[in-house]
Amino acid sequence: MKMLKKVILVIIFFSISIALVVIGNGYDMYKSALKEVPLEEKVNSIREKANYAKIQEVPQMYINAVISVEDHRFYKHNGIDIIAIGRAIINDIKAMDLVEGGSTITQQLSKNIYFTQEKKFTRKIAEMFMSFKIEHNYSKDEILELYLNTSYFGDGYYTVKEACIGYFYKELYQMTNYEMLLLAGIPNAPTVYAPTKNPELAKQRQKQVIDKMIKYKYITQEDIDKMFKEYNN
Repeated sequence: MKMLKKVILVIIFFSISIALVVIGNGYDMYKSALKEVPLEEKVNSIREKANYAKIQEVPQMYINAVISVEDHRFYKHNGIDIIAIGRAIINDIKAMDLVEGGSTITQQLSKNIYFTQEKKFTRKIAEMFMSFKIEHNYSKDEILELYLNTSYFGDGYYTVKEACIGYFYKELYQMTNYEMLLLAGIPNAPTVYAPTKNPELAKQRQKQVIDKMIKYKYITQEDIDKMFKEYNN
């Protein structure tokens, strides 16, 4: 029994030691990223994009769709979602791999503008530190606006406005609800869900977006039925 306790203590000690090393490396990565390009400078460069869209230009239907499918507690957390992270850890342990990240919109913004898409624990820690800094310096609407202008939509489109023009030949204000709900699902896996690549998979992803919107009460099934009826007419 004493031996078992010693083994458990050793395992706990090494686990904590490894965690501290990973956190330290993640913090160093975060600081190095800021030293190379300060956050304000990075944000200003994004806002200077030719096809940058202000949040006021983006239809509310699209905003609701993005929040529903990407981060439904976006307006309630401070950069990271503990509940989503806990769920992701459980799923990662089951799969013995980093299959789910539990990333918030703020974390995804951090990744988009500073880090790679590679799934590594050190990068995830750096991403969390960066998310706290972003939340401290920018409002939720500013963060969402920046996210919509740094997400990759496939086919070389890196802003929501570019994606509207590229896929639908329309400006944001001309988009239909059907098109917006299709577009909202693309950034999750652009090479998979781009309408030009896999139109059927894009529609399946649209259905996932719709289900999330209904679940979080942004829209009703009746609204969806009406939307599809108008689209098919």
